[in-house]
Amino acid sequence: MSDQTTLSPNDSREPQGDGTRIAAKKLFIKTYGCQMNVYDSARMTDVLAPLGYRPTETPDDADMVILNTCHIREKASEKVFSDLGRIRPLKTERLAAGKTMVIAVAGCVAQAEGAAIIARAPFVDIVLGPQTYHRLPELVARASRATPGSRGVLDTEFPAEPKFDYLPAPRAQGPTAFLSVQEGCDKFCTFCVVPYTRGAEYSRPAADVLREARGLIDGGVREITLLGQNVNAYHGDAPMDSCASKGTWGLGRLVRALAEIPDLARIRYTTSHPRDMDEELMAAHRDVPQLMPYLHLPVQSGSDRILAAMNRGHDRDHYRRIIDTLRTYQPDLVLSSDFIVGFPGERDADFKATLALIEDIGFIQAYTFKYSARPGTPAAAMADQVPEHTKEERLAAMMSLMMTKTRAFNASCVGRTMDVLFTGPGRHAGQLVGRSPYLQPVNVFADAGQIGKVVPVVITRTDSNSLHADLRADSSRTEIS
Repeated sequence: MSDQTTLSPNDSREPQGDGTRIAAKKLFIKTYGCQMNVYDSARMTDVLAPLGYRPTETPDDADMVILNTCHIREKASEKVFSDLGRIRPLKTERLAAGKTMVIAVAGCVAQAEGAAIIARAPFVDIVLGPQTYHRLPELVARASRATPGSRGVLDTEFPAEPKFDYLPAPRAQGPTAFLSVQEGCDKFCTFCVVPYTRGAEYSRPAADVLREARGLIDGGVREITLLGQNVNAYHGDAPMDSCASKGTWGLGRLVRALAEIPDLARIRYTTSHPRDMDEELMAAHRDVPQLMPYLHLPVQSGSDRILAAMNRGHDRDHYRRIIDTLRTYQPDLVLSSDFIVGFPGERDADFKATLALIEDIGFIQAYTFKYSARPGTPAAAMADQVPEHTKEERLAAMMSLMMTKTRAFNASCVGRTMDVLFTGPGRHAGQLVGRSPYLQPVNVFADAGQIGKVVPVVITRTDSNSLHADLRADSSRTEIS
């Protein structure tokens, strides 16, 4: 008689490695903020899969809800508590029906305000920081053993072990994937909490990154975006079989190694810091055709006085020289950036200098933010805080300028032939959506068999947020590797 349990076709239990089965559970994760959080949410899903958890689209019937938080946006913690308030009744309803719901708060708000979350929302079962989610199975077990009325499980210590060493191999979820190569920050910009919530800069060994990339590509991924808080500060240990095995690789060397993997069509990286744009990485934009001609390089302000107050470690001219060098290597390069308006002490002249830099560089996109104080950061204690109405006016002016820039660039693409990576079905029957080299969404009527392929298309028109295109006449016979 076999030890393996046999199931009916409708059995919802999940198979385990020893042949036993456990009941399938529903997992809902709400992700706030950056691409790093998107990656982290996917990895939390992977970590919880052996416990039987599978993703669901709504928290209403979830066995576990995770809020993966971000501390960058204004009033970040209040938004988390607002969402917790909406989830609490769902947990109460499940308990009344004899069911359970585990509620976890993860990410940077959890790291910064873990004890306050448990005190203010005692119905939360788990609070964990971004460096400890590899411990989720243990934390779930601890929470399940908790007695009624006990405090939630808190794990926001920075562990000695790198979490990546304890994570399962990621699963490909389509033609594109994020791959985290670097975490943390040593820059200590005066407005930013990342050094306190993500910790010191850490780079994964190059061999581990290459192994993960090969696994994703074997699963059908064609485009990989390398992630890090300061991704171009990457300095991972060189592979043992490398001629520089006792040294480290920078991001430029890593990009070149990734480009040697068959079937990897595209490489991107984000988010970068101007202080870490070295010659090797800039030259890779010339030498590596898989490296896309779109770079997100945050500058935050165009005023040297404000840049100094932000402790950015560079001035306007330094940033401009980087762009000049990059465009020498890759004339087709386009840029996006981050900008903070209303930083303490920002005058009208400082703001005008930022607008002038936008015009000078010609950014095609930007993420724009009103300055908001983060407790414990130096800028929060600075004098001369900018009035809220002034921040609002400056933000509106900057967003209007950037909208003009984005639309102008999109309009300049009409009539051009572009290589588009088709990523999935579009909004209309028979339509596919893909990514241009410049990360623009492109809508094309094409056969679903083109998904996962890089295909030349002709841009025919643009709307406010995307491009529309037709397959080029020879596209049915062409796939670009």
